[in-house]
Amino acid sequence: MSFAEVLSHSEIHHHDESKPINTCVLGVGLAGLAFHVPFILALPNIFTLHSVLERNPQSVHGKVHDRFGVTAKIHRTLESVLEDTEVELVIVGTPNPTHYSFAKAALEAGKHVLVDKPVTATVEQAKELGALARSKGLVLYGFQNRRWDSDFLALKRLLALPPTSLQSLGTLVEFVSHFDRYRKALKGTWKDEPLPAAGQIYDLGSHLIDQALTLFGKPKSITAFIQNLRGVGSPEVDDSFTIHFHYLRGSARPHPFTAILRGHILSARSPQLRYIVRGTQGTYVKYGIDIQEDQLKVIPNPGAILENDTYGKEPEAIWGTIDNIADDGVTVKNSTWPSTEPGQYIELFKNLGASIRGSAEPAVKWEEATAVIEMIELAHKHQETGRFMILVFSRIS
Repeated sequence: MSFAEVLSHSEIHHHDESKPINTCVLGVGLAGLAFHVPFILALPNIFTLHSVLERNPQSVHGKVHDRFGVTAKIHRTLESVLEDTEVELVIVGTPNPTHYSFAKAALEAGKHVLVDKPVTATVEQAKELGALARSKGLVLYGFQNRRWDSDFLALKRLLALPPTSLQSLGTLVEFVSHFDRYRKALKGTWKDEPLPAAGQIYDLGSHLIDQALTLFGKPKSITAFIQNLRGVGSPEVDDSFTIHFHYLRGSARPHPFTAILRGHILSARSPQLRYIVRGTQGTYVKYGIDIQEDQLKVIPNPGAILENDTYGKEPEAIWGTIDNIADDGVTVKNSTWPSTEPGQYIELFKNLGASIRGSAEPAVKWEEATAVIEMIELAHKHQETGRFMILVFSRIS
């Protein structure tokens, strides 16, 4: 069957909305096995792991069975997935350069789509996918899971304090957010190749940008410094970046405000710096990162995501600290700001299911995922042109 015939046979299917959503996960690497399959299995009332795309399984039942003891149908090709009329939701967890084409094919075949970050390589691609999903009445969802990191949830709770709170930071003047690592050598994977959506700014930068946009909205202008710091591999593939979002003084913001987003590949520190947030009344500092990824890489039973009290709970040793200025304007009072709420990537999947069944709006709107790519493109534009700063004019409709 030709690809066009696949689409014509697959475009319209009626699914029993009282049943769990039949889901196919494209890719069984880190993204598939750690960030997608466990949550599909942990929510059997919402999803069924119907199948996976695994081109060259090395065992009889494939990687999902080897890891979790669950048997799912194995598709060897994307065309086979698109032909499968039982599949209602496709999760794109394949390498970055495939995200746009795989998501487009799935939408054209009448499937709902969850696409991993970065959702596309360009804004135009993201806008095209959004228009396609709207025209077909399908849910298209960007996997910005780190909105549900424990430290980000703690930060949002801190920023929501009233100004009269003793731990309030007051009016913010600077926000610094890091995803740093220490890695001298290349990983030896597709991520080292000069392909579309390659580099750390697309990989880790997508998370930092999404969090900043979620908290503060779009900036007035951007400056960026993007480089292959180590000088290994392709010079076109960045391994470090610093992005400045500039926000002007205004009625809602009495001081100019800067959000600094940074990913450094040669940061020899443990735990790594995560946040520094400065305000007129205090400063918040946080080290260490959400523990869900480390847990998901080794979790033997996805049910533990809901049943284990330790899942997503940040150790007290890496809770953030606050320094507040006392009323005398000189004395500094120190306190701890606990990350009491566990990380909750599962909430993204619950919302995804509810969005598909029509009982909720997407928590991650496609326009927001598109805005992340817009900021990355503008950051690259600043790096390439050397202009003082790049003004932000929204191109998202």
